[in-house]
Amino acid sequence: MTDIIIAVALLIIVGLAVRYIYKAKKSGVKCIGCPHSKECSTKNCNCKDAK
Repeated sequence: MTDIIIAVALLIIVGLAVRYIYKAKKSGVKCIGCPHSKECSTKNCNCKDAK
């Protein structure tokens, strides 16, 4: 029973992560997770260098 609960919890977490990535890419975010992602004008955003 605990294996089923763990499997369902993992599926929910993975599903939510995939949904987040899909929605971010659909809205035009180039560097997912970068606080400056919508400000980047190039395809290769140097998020580490942005301040």
